[in-house]
Amino acid sequence: MTMTSILTNSAAMAALQTLRSINTNMETVQSRISSGYRVETAADNAAYWSIATTMRSDNAALSTVQDALGLGAAKVDTSYAGLSSAIEVVSEIKAKLVAAREPGVDKTKINKEITELKNQLESAAESASFSGENWLYNDSTTPPGTKSIVASFNRSTDGTVSVSTLDYDTATSILIDTKDSSLGQLTKGIAVAQPVGTAPATTINAMYHLILPAGGTAPSGSVLVELSTATSDNDIDGMISAVDMIFSNLTDAASTLGAITSRIDMQENFVANLMDVIDKGVGRLVDADMNEESTRLKALQTQQQLGIQALSIANTNSENILRLFQQ
Repeated sequence: MTMTSILTNSAAMAALQTLRSINTNMETVQSRISSGYRVETAADNAAYWSIATTMRSDNAALSTVQDALGLGAAKVDTSYAGLSSAIEVVSEIKAKLVAAREPGVDKTKINKEITELKNQLESAAESASFSGENWLYNDSTTPPGTKSIVASFNRSTDGTVSVSTLDYDTATSILIDTKDSSLGQLTKGIAVAQPVGTAPATTINAMYHLILPAGGTAPSGSVLVELSTATSDNDIDGMISAVDMIFSNLTDAASTLGAITSRIDMQENFVANLMDVIDKGVGRLVDADMNEESTRLKALQTQQQLGIQALSIANTNSENILRLFQQ
């Protein structure tokens, strides 16, 4: 026969312990439902919390990379737009020089057109600036050099991190350099072979530059591309060859910029997809299954009600003992 005591209510203590356990579980489930996380703090699961926190930090870094790629793309697009405009103008200058080769043409009038086209080239180059950077025009004593665009944030298997970049050498795209004419595609001297008298061109024997910026110094031994009534057909032929070489150099530079634009677009897509994948991976580790948690909460609410009833029944034992003494 089980002993009954008025000092120790074992049934009530057991029921209370069960109720406490149920309430603790309910607090956990309610926290998961309200926060949406199964692992919200390190105390929930230290390993998963550490992984999730690290990956969230990496995603924040990748978000910054995304911004940097957008800024880099804008700079490249601006330079490409200016370079494309320059290619069209240089092509037009070449056409004007070819027209000047025709007998009886007024070369001075054609030269006026060429002068205006040169002004357009200078305007396009000087205007191709974004965020304080211009990859087509340099008026500093320091060459622009190689420009780097942040392309990716990497974490190796041993936990070390690094940043990779896309690099572009502006030496191929600088059109006008006001301090050092040899650094500009339009200001440097272009060596060509032109006819001498009635003899065809056989060796490099002339040099031309297309633009001489205000205050600039002409390349040594180079002649400015301009026409006058005294300009010979041989000189015009040499100018046409020089302008054609400039045109070829500009198309090469534009091709490089186009390739970088394509690479940036691919990298932007990759970074966006990578961030989504990381978010999904972190979610699998720490996100709560709301269907499961809501079902568990409903079960715990039922258990809580039953636990309260069990505690209430256990507490009536003392009242039953009192009735025995009343009889």
